Amino acid sequence: MSVNELQLTHVPRVKVGMLIRKPPAEVFRAFVDPDVTTRFWFTKSSGEVVTGATLTWDWEMYGLSQEVSVKEVQEDRLIRFEWGSEGTATTIEFRFVPWRGDSTYVQVTESGLGGTGDEIVAHVADSAGGFSFVLAAAKALLEHDTVLTLVADHVPEGLEL
Repeated sequence: MSVNELQLTHVPRVKVGMLIRKPPAEVFRAFVDPDVTTRFWFTKSSGEVVTGATLTWDWEMYGLSQEVSVKEVQEDRLIRFEWGSEGTATTIEFRFVPWRGDSTYVQVTESGLGGTGDEIVAHVADSAGGFSFVLAAAKALLEHDTVLTLVADHVPEGLEL
């Protein structure tokens, strides 16, 4: 099959998940309370994740910041927000599903992707990897009180590939 024959039949979305062996309330808190979230994802936040909030999240190691518009929060169950530039914003949804033995399955979905087929495929690959790092780092922190710095170490300063 040649590249010219490839085509998308639908706009894909990102979907990743991870079992975290802690109760939903504890896992949910890790994602809404920046004092916890900054230990495994972004380095700074302008506030707590609550419905209607407009937040700025910083990744200081990369000199990046992102405005986040929180659309819906259901305690211990759901966080939905939009981020990205106008016209290219996507919707991110974190679902916290109670599981056996007081555990939580965290499912992350990103939808609303746009651009060319190549751009969408690249975005899906990057986001799936990024959210997998976030979930693995949250798991290590919550289950073992270990800070893995996966997000920070993904692209070390000065490394050019």
